[in-house]
Amino acid sequence: MEVDGLSVDFPRPGGEVLHAVAEISFRIGAGEVLGLVGESGSGKSVSALALLRLVPAPGRIVGGRIRWGGRDLLELTEKDVRAIRGRQIAMIFQNAQMSLNPVFSIGSQLAAVLRLHRGFDRTTARRETTALLDRVHIPEARKRQHDFPHELSGGLCQRVMIAMALACRPRLLVADEPTSSLDVTVQAQILNLLMELRAELGMSILLISHDLSVVSQVCDRVAVMQNGRIVEDGTAADVLTRPQHPYTRLLIDSVPKPLARPSPERLAESQVAPDGMKHA
Repeated sequence: MEVDGLSVDFPRPGGEVLHAVAEISFRIGAGEVLGLVGESGSGKSVSALALLRLVPAPGRIVGGRIRWGGRDLLELTEKDVRAIRGRQIAMIFQNAQMSLNPVFSIGSQLAAVLRLHRGFDRTTARRETTALLDRVHIPEARKRQHDFPHELSGGLCQRVMIAMALACRPRLLVADEPTSSLDVTVQAQILNLLMELRAELGMSILLISHDLSVVSQVCDRVAVMQNGRIVEDGTAADVLTRPQHPYTRLLIDSVPKPLARPSPERLAESQVAPDGMKHA
C-alpha cells in the first residue's frame, strides 16, 4: 500500500475545520509491519479508517491517494471498495468487546463473515469457524464458539476479532491499538499471535499504537504522528534509538524506566509486619 498526501477534515461549528489528518504519506511493503505511533488525538485511528474509506460523518477525505494493487482506493466506487474490505484489507478495531455484537454468539458472528465474503454454506462455515478459533489459540474452540462476548475475557475477545479479521486471509491487516486495555501478559500473547500469523500467511500489518514498547517489539518500520502529520518515518532501529524529531524524543523519554534494584537495607525495611515487628 502506498499513501500519498492523505488529508481528512472534520467541520466544526461556526464554519471552522479540524484538519484531523494533514497530507500524510507512507508505504507498507509486502510482509512488512509498520508501526503508526503517537499520543491520543494525533490522527492515527482516523488515518486507519481512511484507508478503508470508513471515516465517520461529518468527516471526509479531502485529498491524497491510497494506492492498492495498482488502483487508487479513493477513485473506486463504494461497491468496489466493499469487495476489498475484509477480503484483501482487514481491520481490528479498538475495544474488541464493544466491536462484537452482544446478542449473537461469537461463532455465529464469525460464520456470518465467512458466508458473506467466502460464500460458504452453513455447515462449512461452522467447521471453518472452529478452525479459525483454534488457529488463534482459543482453548476448546468447538465449545467456546457458542459463547457470547460478555462470557469472554478481553484477551479472548481480541483473539476472536483477530480470527474474524483473518477469515478471508487478507494481504494487509490494520490493527488499531490491539493490545490496549489488556494486561502485560495478555499483550505479549496477542503480539506473539500476530507475528505468528504474519509468518504463516505472509501478510503485512499496520500496527497503530501509543505504546512505544509494543511498537519496538514487532515493527520493521515506524511512522510518528503529531497533530495529524507524520513528523518522522524510518526503520524501527533508527527512529527508536536515533530519533531526529523533538516530538519523537519526547515520546521516547515518556516511557517509564525500570526502577533501580533496591538496596538490602531498603528490602529489609520493607519487610515489616502490620504490628511493627520485622519478619524473620
